[in-house]
Amino acid sequence: MAIIDLLNMPEGPLIGLDPGSRSIGVAASDALWLIATPVETIPRGKKLGPSLNRLFEIIDNRQIAGLVMGHPLNMNGTPGPRSQAAKALAHNILQKRDLPIAFQDERLSSSQAERVMIAADLSRARRSQSIDASAAAIILQTALDRLVNHRDAQTTKG
Repeated sequence: MAIIDLLNMPEGPLIGLDPGSRSIGVAASDALWLIATPVETIPRGKKLGPSLNRLFEIIDNRQIAGLVMGHPLNMNGTPGPRSQAAKALAHNILQKRDLPIAFQDERLSSSQAERVMIAADLSRARRSQSIDASAAAIILQTALDRLVNHRDAQTTKG
């Protein structure tokens, strides 16, 4: 597969990724694309291999159909400084696995996840442990909502 448009994502459970320099937040959807749930935060070491191995374990265990990668954009919509790193991670994944990958704008996902966790009265330590996975869930949920809206619009046309 390759990097594809989100609206061409195959049916089935999806993984959402919040790529960072120190960790990768991971979330997963159900097969019907209704809800995204945080899964875990995978630490990134000096070598990417162990992080990708853990990601592939999650993909295999959940029988994932595709990935939705957070795409760091500036507030004006231009690629942000971490944009190239996200694209590099996608290409590293594609070198090892034949999976469709789509990018989803991730502006404000981490701050939104932080607000939700503060509202849930999570301690600062607990928030720091799960912020990346929660941000991945927000990224994935945004993509799921877009996919379901597109699917519903296609159904009402025909």
